[in-house]
Amino acid sequence: MSIIENALKKANNQVLVDNKPKVVTQPPVDADQAVIVKVENSAENNEVKVPLDNQVSINWKALAEEGFIDHNDSKSQLAEEFRVIKRPLVNNIQGAEANGISRSNLILICSSLPGEGKTFISINLALSIANELDKSVLLIDADVEKPSISKQLGIKQSPGLIEYLENDKITFSDIMLKTDLDNLNVIPAGKRHKYSTELLSSQRMYHFAEEVSRRYKDRIVIFDSPPLLVATQAQILAELVGQVVLVIAAEETPQSVVNDSIAKLANCDVVMTLLNKTKKELDLYGYNYGYGKYGHP
Repeated sequence: MSIIENALKKANNQVLVDNKPKVVTQPPVDADQAVIVKVENSAENNEVKVPLDNQVSINWKALAEEGFIDHNDSKSQLAEEFRVIKRPLVNNIQGAEANGISRSNLILICSSLPGEGKTFISINLALSIANELDKSVLLIDADVEKPSISKQLGIKQSPGLIEYLENDKITFSDIMLKTDLDNLNVIPAGKRHKYSTELLSSQRMYHFAEEVSRRYKDRIVIFDSPPLLVATQAQILAELVGQVVLVIAAEETPQSVVNDSIAKLANCDVVMTLLNKTKKELDLYGYNYGYGKYGHP
C-alpha cells in the first residue's frame, strides 16, 4: 500500500473572548474524594462531580503490558520511533507563522475505519511529546461515541468534553485532569449524548478549540477522534485543528478508502499520514510515517 501525503492550505484565525462563569464548591462528599460544583444563578440544579484537585494516576504497568511506550524505558524501539513521528509535527508548530498554519498546536489523530490504531497513536504521541523539556500536552478523548483514552490510561469515569459542551456553567478547569506524568493532562470524552455531533459542531466547541490553542503557547493539544468514514464528527473536528494525522492500517485499508478520507480533509491546513501495523522495517522521514510491531515489544 502506498503512503499518501496531502497538505492543504490556510484557515482564518479568529479571536476568542473567554468569559468564565463563577462557581462555588463544597467539601469532599464521598470516598472517591470528589467535590460538587454548584452553578450560581442557575434555573436548574446542575451539579457535576469533579475529582478533588483533578489529579489522576496512570496505570503505567497495564499500559506497558498493552504495548504502549514503557514509562521506564526511554530507549525502546517504540520510544525512538515516536521521537521520529513527533518531530515534523513539533517543527510545524514552531514554524507555524512562517508556514501560515492556523492553530498548529492542535493535532487531530484519526483513521478511516475502526481498528486502525488511532488511539494507540494518540496516547503514544502524547507520552512522547510530554517528555519534551519545554512542551506540555493536553490529550483529549474526542471519540465521544466510543471513548477509550480513559480506559487505556486507567482513569476512572469523570466529567469531560460532552459535559463542558452541553453546560456553559462547566469550566475548562472542571474537566481537565492532571496526570502523574509531568506535562501531560487529559480531558475525557464524558458521558454519552444523543446529540454529540451537534455539540461538537457548536459555537462553544469552536470557542473551546480557540481557547486551548491560544491560552498556553507551549501546550500541544492532541484530539483522538472518531473514524472519518463512520462518523461525521471527525470531519467537524478536523476543521478546528491545524494538523491532522491520518492513521492507515498497512495491508488492511484499501487505497480507495484512504482516498475518500483524504477528500474529507480537504479544508485542513496540514494532513499527514502514518502507516500503522506494518510488518516491514521502514525508514521514517519527513511527513510519511511507518510504525512497525504494533502492540509488540
